[in-house]
Amino acid sequence: MDKIVECVPNISEGMNQEIIQSVANAVERVPGVKLLGVEPDKDYNRSVITFVGAPEPVLDAAIALTKTAVSLIDMTSHKGEHPRIGAVDVVPFIPVSGTTMAECVDLARAFGKHIANELHYPIYLYEAAASTPQRKNLADIRKGEYEGLVAKLNDPFWKPDFGPATFVQKTGATVTGARKILVAYNVNLNSPDSALAQEISLRIRESGRIKKDESGTTVRGEHGQAIKIPGRLKAVKAMGVFLDRFNIAQVSMNLVDYEVTPVHAAFEEVKTQAHSLGIDVTGSEIVGLVPREALLMAGKHYRKKQGRTETTKVDELIADAIEYLGLSQLEPFDPKKKIIENQIA
Repeated sequence: MDKIVECVPNISEGMNQEIIQSVANAVERVPGVKLLGVEPDKDYNRSVITFVGAPEPVLDAAIALTKTAVSLIDMTSHKGEHPRIGAVDVVPFIPVSGTTMAECVDLARAFGKHIANELHYPIYLYEAAASTPQRKNLADIRKGEYEGLVAKLNDPFWKPDFGPATFVQKTGATVTGARKILVAYNVNLNSPDSALAQEISLRIRESGRIKKDESGTTVRGEHGQAIKIPGRLKAVKAMGVFLDRFNIAQVSMNLVDYEVTPVHAAFEEVKTQAHSLGIDVTGSEIVGLVPREALLMAGKHYRKKQGRTETTKVDELIADAIEYLGLSQLEPFDPKKKIIENQIA
């Protein structure tokens, strides 16, 4: 393929395998698209679906996936640890090879317009496709989640980019846009206390936390805005969650630019903050796919840290990254399945 676009929809279903498989099948039926991964999570009650192809087939597959998921998922009974705003929560288009961010913005807009016109529910644009600066951050659009969507749609400030400002109870809303490749990365703690994981998240995420005085009152600026204390890591979003099936808490992160904050830097900072709270990091996991370079960076870091001989052997560096990041603690990490370049080749 001369042009390759990646699409990574997140759907609000992580338990019903029949629904998840039906949604994946909708992607696989589109000629010119390769399904790279389907990763359901029961605690998040969410599945991450990854596929690649030329721009037009990827757009067709995103539309087919959305139509199938919306027909099968009922948000009125949905519960899960991960924030979400609708049955098809987010549909990002990502330039991989021979494509530009501008082309992916066009894909997101075409997707949003098509879905709104055919299925008649609200669509928002985010990241590079955002219609206003206030809508660039996915977390800002998701604020209030599905349960707060009625109030959001009644606010003229949050008029959808496409579709009616009407609450569709079964479906909710969808966010779509264009972004760089991110790494969905979770660090495991030896504690089930999600409050500790959230405290770590507040310390490390770029957006930080709201500043409060000794009495616990929010500190505000001269124009009444809440003052924030920035977190320690740039280009990182984070939250604390509890994984019931493993009885552990996680610091769940999106590394929105792994060259700014590499995977190993995020891992080590979480470890530092965990130790300060009297707990330990036991390993980590990557959700979806990861660029090879992100693991090579980690492998080189740990090889140097251990005082070992430098190497250019890719397999050795990746093995080091898997070992020192504890990527196989919860589920086996298979480089053939988890590294995006291995899947596209």
